[in-house]
Amino acid sequence: MKLQRDADTSTVAERGRAAPDAGTVRTTWTMWSAWAGVLGPVLFTAAYMAQEAYRGADFDSVALTVSALEAGPLGWIQQANFAVFGLLTIAFALGLHRGPRPVRAGFAGPALVLLSGVGLLLAAALPLRADAAGNVYDPGGHLIAGMTFFLGSAVGLLALAPRLARDPRWNNLAAYSAVAGAVALAAFVLQVVFVLPEGAPLHDWAGLAQRLVLLLVLFPCRIALSARLLRVARER
Repeated sequence: MKLQRDADTSTVAERGRAAPDAGTVRTTWTMWSAWAGVLGPVLFTAAYMAQEAYRGADFDSVALTVSALEAGPLGWIQQANFAVFGLLTIAFALGLHRGPRPVRAGFAGPALVLLSGVGLLLAAALPLRADAAGNVYDPGGHLIAGMTFFLGSAVGLLALAPRLARDPRWNNLAAYSAVAGAVALAAFVLQVVFVLPEGAPLHDWAGLAQRLVLLLVLFPCRIALSARLLRVARER
């Protein structure tokens, strides 16, 4: 009987050592989500810049948006780039919700960031195409996908700011999140009016305008939030 009890006790102890507790699992997941938030913008930028370099003079990055890389025989590469970025964005959004202290309606910011990831997946599934003359066009749905990404990203940062402000571990990023979101939202409105429509006064600068918003506003803020999420997860 004693041997049996010892064996049972040993088995329970081994199971306890083998199975991580729920807190450890959540912390690990949050850390992976934080890395997804860092890697998403970095990999996306590296991939589209590499494609532009490969295409050389055949691709005008000042006039053409990143989505125009989907047009042509190698367009599947940019589709895959959108899809990977979308999945990493969704993973980041789920981890971000676990980061700052919960508040009433605090899910709104991470939910909108997640929606921006859905927009990226739609951009992959509904690509731009080129006609026989080489002109890039939207066969349907891609514009909505792009609006979903940019609006979700901008309004998500605005919605996240009040939640950050109420958490001592995050409050020094609240103003940054609010300003980045406001700038991105203003840029979105300006692009819809003055850049994106055919014949708009700044239409020939559409690619540059898009890249400035991504590289100077949205991506740096997302990486800063991801770095903070990683630090907070490690301190738990």
